[in-house]
Formats: sequence, C-alpha cells, structure tokens
Amino acid sequence: MSEIVATQVPHKRSIPFGQEAAGALSIIVLGAIGYFLYPDDLAFLTRLIGIAFLVLSLDLVTGYCGVATLGHAAQFGVGAYAAGIACVRGIADPIALLAIGVFAGTVMGLISGALITRFRGLPQLVLSIAVGQLVAALANKLSWLTGGSDGLSGITPGKVFGIFNFDMYSRTAFLFSLGVLVIVFVLLQRFVRSPFGLMCRGIKDDDLRAKMIGVSIYPRLVVMYGVAGAVAGIGGALTAISTGVVGLDSVSFERSAEVLVMLVLGGAGHLWGALAGTIIFMIFEHIVAAANPFHWMTLVGLLLILIVVFAPRGLIEPVLSLASRFKRKGEAA
Repeated sequence: MSEIVATQVPHKRSIPFGQEAAGALSIIVLGAIGYFLYPDDLAFLTRLIGIAFLVLSLDLVTGYCGVATLGHAAQFGVGAYAAGIACVRGIADPIALLAIGVFAGTVMGLISGALITRFRGLPQLVLSIAVGQLVAALANKLSWLTGGSDGLSGITPGKVFGIFNFDMYSRTAFLFSLGVLVIVFVLLQRFVRSPFGLMCRGIKDDDLRAKMIGVSIYPRLVVMYGVAGAVAGIGGALTAISTGVVGLDSVSFERSAEVLVMLVLGGAGHLWGALAGTIIFMIFEHIVAAANPFHWMTLVGLLLILIVVFAPRGLIEPVLSLASRFKRKGEAA
C-alpha cells in the first residue's frame, strides 16, 4: 500500500492593517523630523500639510480616475471659506469647523463632479477651469460674506478638545494638522484598495471595457469627486484654522495648476507620490525662494523639467520599482 504524501507550501500571511500602520508610522516620523529640524518654521509645515490634502484630493480624481482638471482648488477654497465664515459667525470648535469644511468640500465636489465627469478630454478640462473661475469670481464679488479681495480675516478657533490652545508658534496647529493627516491618509489607503477604488482604476485604464462588463461609470466618478471634495475641504478648513485668514489665492487658477505640478512631480495614481510631490516641491520652493528671491522661479522650472524628462511617471515610480525588485530577490532567496 503506497502512501501519497502531499507537500504544501505555506502561504505568507500578511499582517492585518500592516500597510496602514506603516503609512501612519511613516507620516508620524516625517512630522517628527520636520518638528525638530524646523521648530521655528512650523507655520510653513502646517501650510504644507494643508496643501497636501489638496494634492491627495486631486490624485483621487486624476491619478485614480483619469479625470483632467485644472480647477480643483475650488473645493479647497470652498472648504476654507465655509470653515472661516462659520468661525467668524461664532463656531469656534476646531473639530466642528473641520466637519463644516468636509461638508462644504463634499457638496462642491459632487456639484462640480456631476458637471465635469459628463465629458472627456478638452471639454472636461475647459469645464474644470470654468468651475474654478466661477467660484473665484463669486468669492470676490460676495465681499459681505467672504471679504472679497481683502480676504476673510478674524478667524480665531477655540482650543482643540477644549485643552490645547492655538499658539503663535503654530505648535498646536502643526500637531493637530499632522494628526488629521495620519487619520485621513490611513482611510484613503483602505479606500483606494477597496472594490470601489479598484473599479475606478479600471475605469481610468479602459472605460470601454468597464462599460462592457456592466459598470456604471458616471455615478462612480461623481462619488469619487465627492470623496475628493471632502479631502480637499479638510485641507481648506485646516488652512483657515491655522492661518486665521482665507484669501482669493485659495480658489485661484494658480493654486490648481500648482497642485497639479506637485502631483506630476511625485507620481499620479499613488497616494505616497502625491504626498512626496507636495513635500519636495514646497520645501524646494521655500528654500530656493529664501536664498534667491529674484530668480527662484527659474530654478523651480529647471527642477520640474529635469524630473519630467528623466522620471515622466513621477519620483515615486523608481522607488516602487526598486522596492519590488528587492522584494522579488528576497522571495527568491
């Protein structure tokens, strides 16, 4: 009687929430490095985090869905104005102001997404610019509500959790913004790997094939625009809370174009690429502008040209390729 021995190769079990934990820890480490390296420049780092939310938001619609847009700052600005107006009118709790920014950004995202995602290509791009310019014009004209060209000032939020007051050195603002970024980034990591997020990637890669298998493309794009609006609204509300003022620059075309450059710099379609692009661009711009205030734009332009020529898919792509290569070597060994 012969015995059959079945040899089974054990599967490597992935650690539950391992990627999310690694992402949260990485952001905390980066924040700690920034806190101790630049203790006198925490206001700049807080502004960087606010812009990072906008770049992450843009990545959701452009990097994961393939929607071309040059008016994405409208969602950021609407969230900032909503939080700022609420604070001026008597709502001082930072968490409540954050929720107001999320709500305003989500509504703006759904409205603009319902219009923009109906089209493809050049009409889509033109519509996104038109929506952004319309929001900027309204923010300028409604001076009784938004402060117009002078901006909305007098935003003085209360204590975080009723304990931590916003100080002049931006310590509380920085730590509060960093904590919100960790939470949102972890949630986005889960979201983009969910069936909904993966289907959005499929729509970007081949929308015709997605239609053939029965996927409703338009509703999914609108929902993704709403989620992106919520993320941008968080960034806008945090910026309004930390700076105490909201200006027309928050809804400007320049802001939309700038964050698109940051996304291309880091790598569209990767959350870490969006975050890395924001950090690299804003720190490089900050250092170069301080060292050479007259010709810093030239140096920034040269940096972007070099990166687009030698890393057209963003700086995150070579890093991911190198990581996957080491992973394959480790598995082979």
